[in-house]
Amino acid sequence: MKNIAVIGAGVSGLTAAYLLSKKHKVTVFEKNDRVGGHTATVDVELEGENYAIDTGFIVFNNKTYPNYLALLDELAIGKQETEMSFSVHNVNTGMEYNGHNLDTLFAQRSNFFKPKFWLLIREILRFNKLCKQSVTQDNFLENYTLGEFLKEHNFNQYFSEHYILPMGAAIWSSSLEQMEEFQFGFFVRFFHNHGLLNIADRPQWYVIPNGSRSYLAPLCKPFQERIHVAANITGVTRQNNKVQIHFKDQATQEFDEVVIACHSDEALTLLNDASESERSVLSSIPYSSNSVVLHTDEKLLPKRKKAWASWNYQLSANRNVPASVTYNMNILQGLSSEHTFCVTLNQKQAIEPSKILREFTYHHPVFSIESIAAQNRRAEICGKQHTHFAGAYWHNGFHEDGVRSAVEVAKRFDCFLDKFTEQTNESVEFVQQGELKRAVNE
Repeated sequence: MKNIAVIGAGVSGLTAAYLLSKKHKVTVFEKNDRVGGHTATVDVELEGENYAIDTGFIVFNNKTYPNYLALLDELAIGKQETEMSFSVHNVNTGMEYNGHNLDTLFAQRSNFFKPKFWLLIREILRFNKLCKQSVTQDNFLENYTLGEFLKEHNFNQYFSEHYILPMGAAIWSSSLEQMEEFQFGFFVRFFHNHGLLNIADRPQWYVIPNGSRSYLAPLCKPFQERIHVAANITGVTRQNNKVQIHFKDQATQEFDEVVIACHSDEALTLLNDASESERSVLSSIPYSSNSVVLHTDEKLLPKRKKAWASWNYQLSANRNVPASVTYNMNILQGLSSEHTFCVTLNQKQAIEPSKILREFTYHHPVFSIESIAAQNRRAEICGKQHTHFAGAYWHNGFHEDGVRSAVEVAKRFDCFLDKFTEQTNESVEFVQQGELKRAVNE
């Protein structure tokens, strides 16, 4: 039995601690005063009614979340079906649509008579077909970007800025310009695996009943007495085949191993004796901050209610600003209320102050050609010097990726999910590759 420290109590750290605690003694340290990270359900009382609303991690699906689903199954946590739809509203031109079905696609009825809008639909179909063909070839150049793909295949600016760039920006909390610089191989594999290149036959999406925080208590139960919040760690040192964790307000503690499960930039800051490889890899995967506001201001949604979607992108003339996305939580969580609860990223100035319920700042990894190259160097630093790095930044940046990174760390210690069927992410992709090839051939 090893004495293992886990730094960071987001989904990566808590999952790692849960798995490792099956065979080892685990102690968790979290700098904030609560555990969960992006699993952040908040209680809201409005006009005598109580609501539990998710503000960070919200949804997952039945195809690309195998590790997370196995974890929920082991914890006996249920799931609730939800709708995953996407709308775009151009604040300059007033154009808006919701891609959920044919009726919502033409929520703005005047689009029936606009050749530009029909061309947009045709371009969406062409883009999906070309991307599916690209995935089957799987010979992407490392420095080939989404912007270069769009230019090479003569996609017009209207399509790019009213469909694919906003959708990508909403997913990765980036700007339209950053999306153009996205590595195309990374982008197209993600869109394919999540069914986003299909008009139909998309994954079933879910939320956790009563809020995503519902899984935290059973997850933490095996090591609950060894969770330390508000931990003020000043540094980590590796020497004498041990790991020393230094604190501002208490004595240094020593462990056999450490799992650093905070963001890549935070992990590098913690290391007092970072190796050249650790500095190179971790510094190449930066994070960006995003303003998040929970509110009830419906003007952040499209003008027409038929255009209201689960995710609503508000398009402006500034291509450099982070994504302005509003999640309609009534749709996503199936909330029954006369109030429309919204979670909006990066647009606080547009929200009526009297309708703001909570404010947060969340950080997300910035994916680029450089950061994806750094991901491929993970083996250079993980498991070295008794140190293991877990985080969603090693994969696609989402909840499943945080769990997956923890599962990968735990395997080194012979610790596994009991109810995991050994269907790895790679096998999921293999099955989907076969499905894709058949679809393209048909």
